[in-house]
Amino acid sequence: MGTILAIASGGAIGAVLRHFTGLLIPGVGATLAVNIAGSFLMGVLIVSFTHYWNPSQELKAFLSVGLLGAFTTFSTFSLNVATLWERGEIFVTIGYIVASVIFSIFALFAGMFIIRQVLT
Repeated sequence: MGTILAIASGGAIGAVLRHFTGLLIPGVGATLAVNIAGSFLMGVLIVSFTHYWNPSQELKAFLSVGLLGAFTTFSTFSLNVATLWERGEIFVTIGYIVASVIFSIFALFAGMFIIRQVLT
């Protein structure tokens, strides 16, 4: 239960930080900023956790899954790409990137289309 509360707490803070970023930076600039910052911070955390710092599982979950996960899910996507790449799974990495971007955008348009058909 401690891990769940840590994730929820971090998520609340990350979501609020994301909101304030949107207020400070107009338009898609906010999304770009949080994607870059979140990915950078995920890199810092993961290497720190692996080599230099061993916090509790709750603190790891608070920072990575909660805080950064709510601030930007792109940081997790970036971590998945880096993990696959470092394992030497080059074609899987490329497939994951292409599939994530194309299918996610396609799914967004599909959702928009379906709702527009149902509600109009």
